[in-house]
Amino acid sequence: MPGFYEFELGRAADILTRELFKLKAGETFVITADTESDERVVEATARAAFALGAKPMVIWLASPLGVGKAADPMLPQDALVGALKGADAWVEFNNEWLLYSTTYDIAMRENPRLRYLCLVGMNVDMMVRCIGRIDYQLLSKFLERVAVLTTSAREVHITTPAGCDVSFKNDPKGRPRYASGYADTPGPHMMAGQIGWAIQHETINGKIVFDGSVVPPLGLLKEPIELYVEGGDIKRIEGGKEAAEYEAWLRSFNDPNMLKMAHICYGFNPGAKLTGNIVEDERVWGCTEWGIGNIPSRPAATHSDGICLNSSVWLDGEQILDKGRCVHPELAELARKLGKY
Repeated sequence: MPGFYEFELGRAADILTRELFKLKAGETFVITADTESDERVVEATARAAFALGAKPMVIWLASPLGVGKAADPMLPQDALVGALKGADAWVEFNNEWLLYSTTYDIAMRENPRLRYLCLVGMNVDMMVRCIGRIDYQLLSKFLERVAVLTTSAREVHITTPAGCDVSFKNDPKGRPRYASGYADTPGPHMMAGQIGWAIQHETINGKIVFDGSVVPPLGLLKEPIELYVEGGDIKRIEGGKEAAEYEAWLRSFNDPNMLKMAHICYGFNPGAKLTGNIVEDERVWGCTEWGIGNIPSRPAATHSDGICLNSSVWLDGEQILDKGRCVHPELAELARKLGKY
């Protein structure tokens, strides 16, 4: 008998390597994973790459006790950088991710041809739902339209049923970034279904309520965590036991930048569901995701992401989302075609 999603996994791996990476014969394709990664995903992807004539190189690592730069002391950095500097493409399946680590920074800086796709914590179920069953052309059209509408606005206001109520101003000089899933050009790429854009961090004011997940260090949340933000800085954190644990973790780095908001994104992957895996959680349809801590323009000890589910969004007073549902007419029609009502 075939394993769980055995046939579907093969198709998803083929889509990943053939359509999204557009791997060519002779290209070196590095696959990184750690001892928390899903072995079936790694092997299916390597097989698909090899079938295209590429040269897959699988690197297994001991799982660090942290992510990003917090993982630096536990990584074989010189060897990893050496492999990635010689690669044409890199997919990261590590559960304790290398993204934002010093290894990642050096590899991306010193290998200008490297195509990187962040699929951290990928498992068979997620790969089938979020990669293998997506209409990429239609989703790209939807994401682009949301991005244009959002960045054309001066001010954004967001609420959620859990009590989130926050406003901020967009950076008029910024450009939107949306993850269509493709990794066929040099540089970093993300799994399909997320939109980020430039905002004026010092204008972020209000209450941000995480009610989905927070990674690191908590995963799925049992109770909401309330962040009270003034001028982009977290002034206090309220809630129950998990809120106290989260605040203690943020302050444990003795880094004031770990109490600063880093970015905001929309989540719009038709197959995503809340699982505790942040790469999927931040793509749950109709959520907003906030990053805290490290970003390239403002280094910090590490980075954390939190999910606000069922978001309502107003752009210069015009509502486009209502509790996670698209209410803007054009977006609502595209969402319907993607299977989201």
